[in-house]
Amino acid sequence: MPQSASLKLDDKEYPLPVLVGTEGEKAIDTRKLRADTGFICYDQGYGNTGSCESAITFLDGDNGILRHRGIPIEQLATFSDFVETAYLVIYGELPNKSKRKAFGMLLRQNAAIETQMQRIFEGFPKDAPPMAMLSSIVASLAAHYPSLATNNFEKDLANFDLAAAMAISKVRTIGAMIYRYQRGLPYIFPKQDLPFCDNFLHMMLSEPYQEFIAEPEVARALNLLFLLHTDHEQNCSTSTVRTVGSSAANLFTSLSAGICALSGPLHGGANVSVVQMLQAIHDEGDDGTRFIAAAKNGSKSNRLMGFGHAVYKNFDPRARIIGKACEEVLNKLGKEDPLLTIAKKLEEAALKDDYFLSRKLYPNVDFYSGIIMRALGIPNSMFTVIFAIGRTPGWIANWREVASNPKGRIYRPRQIYIGPVKRDYVPMAQRG
Repeated sequence: MPQSASLKLDDKEYPLPVLVGTEGEKAIDTRKLRADTGFICYDQGYGNTGSCESAITFLDGDNGILRHRGIPIEQLATFSDFVETAYLVIYGELPNKSKRKAFGMLLRQNAAIETQMQRIFEGFPKDAPPMAMLSSIVASLAAHYPSLATNNFEKDLANFDLAAAMAISKVRTIGAMIYRYQRGLPYIFPKQDLPFCDNFLHMMLSEPYQEFIAEPEVARALNLLFLLHTDHEQNCSTSTVRTVGSSAANLFTSLSAGICALSGPLHGGANVSVVQMLQAIHDEGDDGTRFIAAAKNGSKSNRLMGFGHAVYKNFDPRARIIGKACEEVLNKLGKEDPLLTIAKKLEEAALKDDYFLSRKLYPNVDFYSGIIMRALGIPNSMFTVIFAIGRTPGWIANWREVASNPKGRIYRPRQIYIGPVKRDYVPMAQRG
């Protein structure tokens, strides 16, 4: 395997080092390219540009592989839970019993939202976008806990364990409070004796005199949703967290920026688009057959949502897991969802039809996550909030990598300027 590459410009060659990751990923190191040659690499959207070295998540889209700290997502989905996986992603190793207990206790002790913070909710309209509320309130944690958010890497890392647990636990509580605020319901506060997912459902769905007790299947399904979204390499929101964190911004501020990035419909809102597509098919009395035919004929109004992925050129491994769980949950809860029938019709076509196979349009995780959230009674408006709660540990782990890197530098991409060349100012009187 070559240890160096070269770039030829105007009959002159410039050596470029080659970096090789532990899983064999190869990269040409262009960090000195501009200084040595005056050139930069142009890569719109950074699809072929590595911005960092990371030990958190390995993703092989060609072969449908996803591993957190080396452990396959299939094993974590089968044997682990969200809280344990969060610990693994953040700290690099599975916790022993005492560390798992201590981590869980930190989460339980830091779940509540103080009365002063609760007043922030009252400043929002009832119909405010939930993700806009979430990002604003998470950002306010830096103001309410300034000792954990000093904007100094050394100081913030000294308090990292508490700040991380506070972020994971409070983002869940904030999400539940947003749900209730928008419906004019009184807040339900967390109970320390409830597991993470049961506690979220309790805070979101309980009534003042009737506590919501989640069916085991429901709690397990939500746990799986959170777990499958824990981290996903350098996607839009994660790279945003790293970019903001590279300026020495504190953890809470960086997480708020990640939430903003996730709110976009091309990222965190994709599962909402899937449900809207399935609902439209159902409303038209179609079982998916006509929709598939129209999509294959290039109809823009019949765009397939939840198929294909910017990284995966094979089956998204998370989709296999969540697709099976979705069917099991609906069966155990005795619920029938006509959208699931349509979804299975579309999936069947994608796995057999040459049109889909040749384009590598396999169902991704968004394809089933919306249906399973519908089964749990979660409205469309809250889908991306659920995504954000699950993704928080991955954002935290990536922020920690940035903050812990003694050789790190602030993220500062370059550009190719295509605007006007130098021109002179024209006074207003001469502009006509």
